[in-house]
Amino acid sequence: SLRAPAAKWRASSTLARPWRAYPGNVRGDGDGWMVSEAGTHHWGRFGAAGLLVRAPRADGEPAVLLQHRALWSHQGGTWGLPGGALDSHEEPEDAALREAHEEAGLAREHLRVRALVTTSEVFGPDGTYWRYTTVVADAPALLQTVPNRESSELRWVAEAEVADLPLHPGFAASWGRLRTGAVVPPHACGLDLPHTLEI
Repeated sequence: SLRAPAAKWRASSTLARPWRAYPGNVRGDGDGWMVSEAGTHHWGRFGAAGLLVRAPRADGEPAVLLQHRALWSHQGGTWGLPGGALDSHEEPEDAALREAHEEAGLAREHLRVRALVTTSEVFGPDGTYWRYTTVVADAPALLQTVPNRESSELRWVAEAEVADLPLHPGFAASWGRLRTGAVVPPHACGLDLPHTLEI
């Protein structure tokens, strides 16, 4: 589901916010860890989002853009989606598109958002709530990318080959729900490309 239970989502959004600047390299007010009731750490004080963008290869088969995470980063060395923490004023779609621009150089105007999928939900102490939203989008072609320091590599990967890579555990757990189905039901979107119609 896209929306969390309203009371829990409001609870995480109304936590005391440190309006002072963070020390060091942190830029947004959403940067920081949320700790779950089980003691696990999840990046993004207001949740996190990533962009799963799909485009056709020359043979017509779909490929998705993956990020090989820099070794210094959390779960470094694994493959996942461009993405990151939501700031307090952002919706998941805006955060995912911003992060994809920052981390991969993708321009919003070249992408067509298809769906928003909550792929992870975690509850913390005092009624706090964290979620990861995967924003699914289509591109008309394999767009050129520009990696930043958070990426060892950016690569368009054939859907059939994604599971062969060492995936970020969160992405690995959700990949089966996110990949293109064998048959897309008849519909009238006007886009004659492999894409996600509905998750």
